[in-house]
Amino acid sequence: MEDNVGDARLIREALENSEISGELVVITNGQRAIDFIDEMDNGSSLCPDLAIIDLNLPKRPGTDVVLRMRASSKCKHVPVVVLTSSDNQRDRETARRIGVSRYILKPARLSEILELGVVFREILGLSKNPAK
Repeated sequence: MEDNVGDARLIREALENSEISGELVVITNGQRAIDFIDEMDNGSSLCPDLAIIDLNLPKRPGTDVVLRMRASSKCKHVPVVVLTSSDNQRDRETARRIGVSRYILKPARLSEILELGVVFREILGLSKNPAK
């Protein structure tokens, strides 16, 4: 769940660069993300293999989205990565307390963003080195 289209595009590039295939669903605000989780619980959609959530989303904060994910009857075990610009210790502690799998500061350089694919592969339990 990412409200910045440019950041979402870079995340897509990091996934592709690390040969992580699948459908990437970009949801631009927290309320839509919570509605999407409700749809998954109602059987309308399958749970994702990984949720990447920004803390600073319009309409509802990322923490609300994570809490809803963790309360989900079907998707509570989905790994959740917080990818945020917040280096606030309170945000980090809250994320840990509500069950975030990994807290990552948004990198400033393109090369660092592309390296996130390696982290996503690890969380998904994929081999460390994608075949080239």
